[in-house]
This record gives sequence, structure tokens and C-alpha cells, in this order.
Amino acid sequence: YELARASDVVTFEFENIPVESARWLAERVPVFPPPRALEVCQERLAEKRFFESLGIPTPPFAPIDSRAEFDAAVRNIGLPAVLKTRRFGYDGKGQVVLRTAADLEPAWEKLGGRPLLLEGFVPFDRELSTIAVRGRDGTVAAYPLVENLHRDGILHRSLAPAGNTGEELTERAAEFASRVLTELDYVGVLTIEWFQEGPRLLANEMAPRVHNSGHWTIDAAVTSQFENHLRAVCGLPLGRCDPVGFAAMYNFIGAVPPAAAVLANPDAKLHVYGKSDHPGRKVGHVTLRVGSADELAEK
Repeated sequence: YELARASDVVTFEFENIPVESARWLAERVPVFPPPRALEVCQERLAEKRFFESLGIPTPPFAPIDSRAEFDAAVRNIGLPAVLKTRRFGYDGKGQVVLRTAADLEPAWEKLGGRPLLLEGFVPFDRELSTIAVRGRDGTVAAYPLVENLHRDGILHRSLAPAGNTGEELTERAAEFASRVLTELDYVGVLTIEWFQEGPRLLANEMAPRVHNSGHWTIDAAVTSQFENHLRAVCGLPLGRCDPVGFAAMYNFIGAVPPAAAVLANPDAKLHVYGKSDHPGRKVGHVTLRVGSADELAEK
């Protein structure tokens, strides 16, 4: 109530907040992104069915509410596969990779007893992401495709723009993102993570917010994802999403190395979040920005 009274507009930066709270606020003050987007992104089954409804390909999947459904899903989808909780999963949390039949019982003991989803394991060539933004007036803009590398389910490195994407793949990703933004009547920044399998893009998941794989935009885009999110939710014109040079963004997981060592590289931009050190926690990142793809590969 106090937030609604004090605010001209409300936004959020994390999808694991109560949809009911967002809906209550939206009856009193503009809330962007809209609560429906929050609802779809919070629940993996709803998210997968939403992608399907828009003709956006996904890995094969099956909902699981019992051990019998788990066994049937494994038979239908096959192994390897990934067993995931439908809610509260990020940075590799709430999921187990199943490679052989011996993995089934331990996975069920770990995650069983709550709504689950089994997904077919995609032998992807690489992981990509699209960061797109939609304004209050319906204008849509997208940053170039980003190539992501994960370790232990946590983003390790992003390369922007992703190399060897080709015009067709880039346009398909932007068109898929536009479908999502339009259907949700979305306002703000939204991220979709993809598996690339040859010429195909398969939607993995989406996030109704600015995203770790877009942090490079602070130092290597005309307008950062954070600025464009605020422009969108405040009803201001969007900024250009063009990259400035070529960038690699690395996360610091658990601890930040000595600043002097990082900044000894004159092309490095250091960002420290002020969080306490902890295994598996993102505590900062560094962005390397240079003038060409060859120079980036070298450095």
C-alpha cells in the first residue's frame, strides 16, 4: 500500500515474487512488466506451453506430479533428460540431469513430492540469449544475439555479439522475442535463453527482467539494458541497442579477484556488487571491450 501511494510506476528485477502482490499493485498504479508475464515466467510448465502457443520450438517436455508420471515421461522422452522443479529454479538450482537409469531414483528422492517437469536433453551446439525491450507505445528493440557459456548451471561468460549467427538466425530470434512481447503486452526488458541446434533455435526459458547475459551492455552498447528498462517503464523513447565494439563479460563467482590485477588490462571494466563472498554466488563481473572479433579472441 505504501509502495503504491509513493510510486508513479512499479517494476521488479526478480521473478520469484508473489504474482498476487503484483496484481494488487497493478490495480492501483502501473506495474511493468505486467503481472501476467511474471505468472508465465514463474512456472516452467506454463512457460513451455506459452512458447508452444506462439509456435516457438522448445525441447520435448512432460509435466510430472507422481512417480508413475515420472517413469512414463522417461519412457516417452528417453535419456538423457533434465528433471526440473516447476518453480523457484535459477542458476542451476532445482534441476538434475538424468543420463542413465541409475540416476532416476536419486533424482526422485531429491526433487520428488512437488510439481516437476521432465525435459529432453538437447545436444545443442551452443547457448544463446536475446535481450529485447518493448516500450509503452509498443515499440520493440533487441540487442544482438549473445553467446553464453555456463559452468555448474551458472553463467560463466557471455560474448557479444555472438559470432557466426547469420542474418536468418538473428532475425528468427528477434521475431520470436517480438511474438512474446506482443502477446504479453509487455513493457520493459525481457530475456529469452535459447539452445542452438544446427539451424534451429529452441527456447529454454525466459526472464521478465534485465539479465546477467546482458550486463555487457553497460560498457559495450549505445544504451544499456538497465537504461532501456527504465526508459520503457517510464514511457520514454527507447535507446539504440547497437553494440559498441566486441565484448566478453565474465562473472566472478564466489569471490572478486584483486581489482588492480583485473584493471591491469586497460580494456577491462570491473563491476563489484558489494555482496559477501560465498560459493556459487555472483559477486561481480568484468567486461572486456575491444574493436574487432579477432582482437577479442586474442585478448
